[in-house]
Amino acid sequence: MKIFSFPVRVYYEDTDAGGVVYHARYLHFFERARTEYLRGLNFSQQTLLHERNIAFVVKSMQIDYCLPAKLDDLLRVDTDVTEVKGATILFTQLLRRENVILCKATVKVACVDLGKMKPTAIPVEIKSAFRIH
Repeated sequence: MKIFSFPVRVYYEDTDAGGVVYHARYLHFFERARTEYLRGLNFSQQTLLHERNIAFVVKSMQIDYCLPAKLDDLLRVDTDVTEVKGATILFTQLLRRENVILCKATVKVACVDLGKMKPTAIPVEIKSAFRIH
């Protein structure tokens, strides 16, 4: 599996009064990177919602804030898929300023059937795409 890198710029709206990124904004950065990773594999979450009635939802997350990101920083989120099971994907994500790690997260995402609101198998073509890339 290949690591996917996604650039992020820190805007004023991401920060507190001191120009430091608010802790919850890191979750936004990680979410965008996972979405773009999927899009880069030619899977649109919108299409999955409308055509298959499935969505990916965060089941659990472990996050470690190492160093603060600040206003106007140009950052990079590196996303790696470390495990794919029947209905879950485990991501490891690192937020970096150049090569310095600012934040680390391990995110377990579940594939959910929206009609039943229960976990469902990840489509085979998505599983295959994660293993190839």
